[in-house]
Amino acid sequence: MIPLSWYLMFAALLFCVGLYGVLARRNAIGILMGVELMLNAVNINLLAFWSYLYAMRLNGLVFVAIVFVAAAAEAAVGLALIISAYRRRNTVIVEELSLLKG
Repeated sequence: MIPLSWYLMFAALLFCVGLYGVLARRNAIGILMGVELMLNAVNINLLAFWSYLYAMRLNGLVFVAIVFVAAAAEAAVGLALIISAYRRRNTVIVEELSLLKG
């Protein structure tokens, strides 16, 4: 059996890679992918704690399902916004998009 600390270290590493992707990328699609990596790290933590602490209850799986649904909705809305911005400005570089500025 794999120790809980390994799952937590993997999730922390995945979260850091996602955070780096959000902070270092200029491309909106890369930023969206970084956010998805961070949400997957949260899911790994939820599943790890669920399996080690409350293996007979379904609370952990419910939270993971909620995060999956939120991640899917975020990806759909985010990609729709990126496609709309690309059609208007012909770019997905975040600094060049000023659609919300007055």
